[in-house]
Amino acid sequence: MSIISNCTAAALTDAATTLMRGNLVAFPTETVYGLGADASNKEAVARLYAVKGRPADHPLIVHISSAAQLDKWASEIPEYAIKLARSFWPGPMTLILPRTELAKDFITGGQNNIGLRVPEHTVALALLKAFEDQGGSGVAAPSANRFGKVSPTTASAVSDELSDYLSKDDLILDGGPCAVGVESTIIDCTQNLPVIIRPGGVSDLMIEELLSIKLPTFNTQSNQIKAPGLLTSHYAPDAKVFLSGTPSLGDGLIAPLSVKTPEGVIRLAAPANNDEYARSLYNALRQGDALGIKNIYAVLAQDVGLGVAVNDRLRKAAE
Repeated sequence: MSIISNCTAAALTDAATTLMRGNLVAFPTETVYGLGADASNKEAVARLYAVKGRPADHPLIVHISSAAQLDKWASEIPEYAIKLARSFWPGPMTLILPRTELAKDFITGGQNNIGLRVPEHTVALALLKAFEDQGGSGVAAPSANRFGKVSPTTASAVSDELSDYLSKDDLILDGGPCAVGVESTIIDCTQNLPVIIRPGGVSDLMIEELLSIKLPTFNTQSNQIKAPGLLTSHYAPDAKVFLSGTPSLGDGLIAPLSVKTPEGVIRLAAPANNDEYARSLYNALRQGDALGIKNIYAVLAQDVGLGVAVNDRLRKAAE
């Protein structure tokens, strides 16, 4: 495994070749770092699942370089999905659509839909374009961490998490810290109206304003679609996470800047707004583990915009 810090055009071409050869490449996006494999290569995808320790029935999101690649993977694309793609791609949004023959069961977890995304990061987009130029169709890329654990937002966090599982031919591309800091919004586009099934950087208000609609509420009980991050417990550090109560001596605290730190408590993050909260959340959880903190107390963000995504991740970490 090598870490590439100078992501030149030549280095990204080589990284695309690494993917074409069936190896894995971790790369930055605006949300979190992804662990990429050729989405058409069954053996490469199987190894990706093994490195993550991910159950085989959990589908993967396929990353493409532009909305022009949509019809390779999606067989039916409603007009509202086209509007969403035009407005929010590149960006932190995944669309779930009926799949074409290109999307095999080993990518979709056996279901008839595929999750697609165009990331907003110069390194990611250049890698995807170089991959497509070499004959690739898309890169399957879940977050570059062990299954259920805290997603990485820096290349060093990827190395800390996965270096024991990656081979000498795999790569980590260092594109700096992620700008958003939590995973993409996932939108089910298989019905008459879109439904957000995982909150992220594209909010419900942004979608409702664009489409001039009121979004249906996602029903977790009747939901038949499998997608990343829907388990009750996920995004979890080794420490126990509490969303209420008072931290004691030696405990960790993640809370908005306005919340004071009790004496003897270790402050892990003090974001001034929801955007800062999202950017700092996973790093703070990882820092707590690095310090050996057993209990982390977190104060929920303001429940609007990115705060909805932050609170979703905190609730799942606390499970």
